[in-house]
Amino acid sequence: MTASSAPARSPKILLSLVVGLVLGALVGVLLPTVGAGFEIFGLAFVQAIKMIVIPLIFSAVTLASYRLGASAASMGRLSLLAFGWFFFATFVAAMIGLTLDRIVQPGLGAQLQASGDAAVNAVQVNWRDFWLGLIPSNIIAAMAAQKILPTLIFAVLFGVSLASIGPDKARPIVALLESLFEAIFRLTGWIVRLAPFAVFAVAAWFAATQSFAVVVALGKLVALMYLGMVIVLALCIAALALLGRGSPDFLRRMVPPVLLGFATRSSEVALPLHMEKLVEAGIDRRIVSTVLPLGYSFNLDGAALYMGLMVPFLAEAYGMTLDLAALATILVTILIASKGIANVPGGSMVAAAGVVLGLGLPAEAVAIMAGVDIFLDMGRTAVNVFGNTCAAAFVDRFVTLEDESPEARARPVAADSPAL
Repeated sequence: MTASSAPARSPKILLSLVVGLVLGALVGVLLPTVGAGFEIFGLAFVQAIKMIVIPLIFSAVTLASYRLGASAASMGRLSLLAFGWFFFATFVAAMIGLTLDRIVQPGLGAQLQASGDAAVNAVQVNWRDFWLGLIPSNIIAAMAAQKILPTLIFAVLFGVSLASIGPDKARPIVALLESLFEAIFRLTGWIVRLAPFAVFAVAAWFAATQSFAVVVALGKLVALMYLGMVIVLALCIAALALLGRGSPDFLRRMVPPVLLGFATRSSEVALPLHMEKLVEAGIDRRIVSTVLPLGYSFNLDGAALYMGLMVPFLAEAYGMTLDLAALATILVTILIASKGIANVPGGSMVAAAGVVLGLGLPAEAVAIMAGVDIFLDMGRTAVNVFGNTCAAAFVDRFVTLEDESPEARARPVAADSPAL
């Protein structure tokens, strides 16, 4: 599957999500007894999300780590610089999200109530147990318990070890993982198609059982998310200026792919146009052909910002206290879990769900994420697209390739794109 193979999300889906949200809220307000009864349908959607979290993250991160190791061996300095930027940019975006939440704390006062007997307590990290817990004595048991961080550590090590034994020996396992990823990708698509019905059920249950303070808190979260996006975009523009690519002409050329990603909510759709505009702006076509497809899978700044805000918000809303150690754990999990999910429908939400569930938050927290996600997806995608402009400019600034032959220069830029 290539980075551009995922179809654009239909505007009808966005409309149906909005309609489901409005109708569900009306049912919850006007018929609270009926609205409360829709909880089971929202939780069924949550269970479906929980079902795919571990296999999706394991297959995606293992394949991403394998490709990282394989490309580092074959592309040398270019790929090392690219992946260095990917992790740096993801770290900065996640830190912006965590910092904004720490300053504003939009979830305080929401007082979300966990259903059933679930109890939410303060997170206290025992560092001895934490470090030992990163090395699961039984990886199957860790996956069954939905322990995200040990699963991620194992996936990274397993992917790198596959790359180290060479492509011939690794091919059968890689093929199996690719088939697993494709199957989970398809299953995720089926589940996400149920999102309008799930949003209706969650909105009806939510309006019937939660206070108005929760709605205000969610409004703060959405506003804070877009403030974070503005900050990330401003930092990207500043980085481009430092790299000598901050001219108005260069920025103007990047507007069409960013707007295309925003309108379609799919960064993959913007990939061909983005590559074309970067080459037109003077970035080496071979760097564009290598860095951009990789970046669309590994460099998801908007997704990192989203997870950095959403996870602590839900913890605050449920009354969970996160100390600095817990926040550091969240940050590390985001850095790893955000890799390799770009082509997955609702991939950012699924990855964030894994972090949320790993903290021990109630299952319905994932349903709340699904209800709010429709307001965040477009901006998140636009940031993902523009963030990869910086990645290409950074590598172009520090890597000098030999001059191309006339025949190579005549090929369209997409012809050089590696399959991901």
